[in-house]
Amino acid sequence: MSGTRGDPSVRTSYLAWQVTHVMGARLERALRSLGLTTAQHNALQHLVWTPGISAAEIARRTGFTPQSMGAAVNELVGRGLLVRREDPSDRRTVPLAITDKGAELAAQARDVVGRLDREALGVLTPAERSAVHSLLYRMLAELNPAALPPTDPCDPVSGAIPSPSALPAL
Repeated sequence: MSGTRGDPSVRTSYLAWQVTHVMGARLERALRSLGLTTAQHNALQHLVWTPGISAAEIARRTGFTPQSMGAAVNELVGRGLLVRREDPSDRRTVPLAITDKGAELAAQARDVVGRLDREALGVLTPAERSAVHSLLYRMLAELNPAALPPTDPCDPVSGAIPSPSALPAL
């Protein structure tokens, strides 16, 4: 093939997959220093955003299998980072709560993700960083809105990306 017809880099989906793959691997390595897997990290962050949700709901929001998320939650409960609550009105759903120790670890993980974001986005100007964030946020809001926190933490007026501790981390 000649020209760009055989070049996968002309496809947005290929570029997105490559960036996701690289960022995911970096995230996994960085979270390992905190003793977390990406599934455990997602569980902690979603419980910060939405206290009382179940492991099954977190799995639906994040794209992890229910089995993977169940294993992640079991580990976090065993470490005292999450607790299970009883719901007398629905015995099939087990709401989760994050402990103070879990909230502290979630905050540390947000800082780690903030550092990774700064490293990855450092090649872009502030306006480009804002544009990338806005476009990705809009796409995710369309493709999987449950994966997002209730509101976009970025300032809609200035388009500024807040400090890493203010950003939700996934």
